[in-house]
Order: sequence, then C-alpha cells, then structure tokens
Amino acid sequence: MNQTDRSQYVVPMKLVKMRSTSGDVAVGVLRGDRIAPVSLSGGQYRSLADVLEADDPAATVEFLIDTRAKPFALSDVKLLAPIDQQEVWAAGVTYERSKKARMEESDAAADCYDRVYVAERPELFFKATPHRVSGPGQPIRIRHDSKWNVPEPELGLVLNSRLDLVGFTIGNDMSSRDIEGQNPLYLPQAKLYDECCGLGPCITLASGMPDPRDIVIQLDVVRGGNVVYRDSTNVGSMVRSYADLIGWLGRDNSFPNGVVLLTGTGIIPPDDFTLQARDIVEIGITGIGTLANPVVQG
Repeated sequence: MNQTDRSQYVVPMKLVKMRSTSGDVAVGVLRGDRIAPVSLSGGQYRSLADVLEADDPAATVEFLIDTRAKPFALSDVKLLAPIDQQEVWAAGVTYERSKKARMEESDAAADCYDRVYVAERPELFFKATPHRVSGPGQPIRIRHDSKWNVPEPELGLVLNSRLDLVGFTIGNDMSSRDIEGQNPLYLPQAKLYDECCGLGPCITLASGMPDPRDIVIQLDVVRGGNVVYRDSTNVGSMVRSYADLIGWLGRDNSFPNGVVLLTGTGIIPPDDFTLQARDIVEIGITGIGTLANPVVQG
C-alpha cells in the first residue's frame, strides 16, 4: 500500500511479544486490555519474525490465534521488545527541526547536516543489535561519559527479509548529543551502546496504520512524578517517505532476519535539557500506543 493511500482504514492488529504467566516467551494479539495467544508450537511459524515473514501476516495471525486458550490479561504478562534477531537501523535529519539541532550542536558538521537534509541519499546508520534493545518498562541508558543526553522518539518501520513494510512500532533512539557534537565521527559512540534503544510496546501491522499526516508522535519526560518536558510532532512533516528510506536501506544490503528502521525525530529538547537517572520517558504514537522506559546512568 502506498504511504499516502489510506482510504480504507481498518481496525489495527497489534502483535506483542511477552513473557506469559507460565514464564514462557510467547506472541499474542493485543485487544484492549486482553491478549489473545498465538500458537507457535510447530510447523512453519515458530517466532514473531516467522509471522512477519508470511505473505499475509494478518491472515496468518488470524489462523494461528489459539481460540481454545483463555486470553491473557495485559496486567498479568510482561511485554518484551517486539524483536527477535532483527537488526535496528535509524535515519537521521528527516525533519527540519532535527536538521537545525544538528547544525547547532556541531559547527564542524553544520554544512554536512544542512546538505544531507536536501540530498537524494539519506543519512542511515546502524543503531542496535537485539541485546541492546529495551522493551516496555525496561531501562534505557545514558552513557557515563556523557553530560548531554536526550531521547529521540521515532516511528519504527518493521521490515521482513524481503524489505516488505509489514508493521510499525515505537522507537527511542537515545542520543549523547555532546559526544556527537564534539566530532561527527563519534556518531556510533553517541548512538550505539548497551540499552541505547527502546522498542515497543507492540507491532501494529501495516494495514491498520493511518495516513502519515494523521500520525502524531508525543514525548513526555517525567521526573519525580512531574512532566518536565513535553512536545509533539506529526509524521506528515517528515521530508522523506517510507519507501524512499527503505529503498536506500536495501541498496547493496541484505537483512536475512528482517530489520527495524527508525525514521528520525522531529522532537528536540532545548539545549539546557538533559535526561537524568530515574526519569521516565514516555513516547506515544497514533495507531500503536505508548512506550515507557525508566532511565538509568551508565
């Protein structure tokens, strides 16, 4: 389906990965405050990634729902990051606000950020391996050698091994802005470290997501029970399309386990703001839900 062709909006199907009441890792369909279990006991489908590889993931899930099993209460399970062995990549400078912030933080790289915003080729970088990803309620980290750290709330594109856009999730591309600002070559250290990325709380299959112009991303940072920073943006203001980013990601590159591609952020806290240990970062995205993570210091 074309990014802007959403004339027939359907009820979203939300897939979750969870630790069930028995302690087993399972997959389910989130329906309100209940989770319908999906049977992955054998055959072709043994994991969430296998379901995403199906020609029609929604129909496959409907077939695999275990109608004989009692649904789980959402409060009785622990949601996990909706990822198996997929890599996580990210795009940068896809919103004008992000371009301005990057130019402000680094005089040496200002021209680079200005040019990449309008260039045909986007900025794409490797963000995380699965063991560096935190799920709902799990901690996200600020580096011990950084003094200026911010969350970057982003819409995540969930792609299978064929680079089909099969779903969407919420991503938090944690960033050490002072490290990146010192030298653009330090970008991997500013972006890639333990617990550097939040994903979740679910994957909304692509057929259930609204038009990008109707997708709002909201960020709340809660400190001591109070919201100390709040902002929002709209995915429709992103300068690049989903198809454009996916096309560049797949050039001379393969992802046999699939990949999650974060699409950049349009929310940039002011220069005098930095995350602190014990903050709670809450990111809400239309059609998906809310991802909340506590912050820890490295």
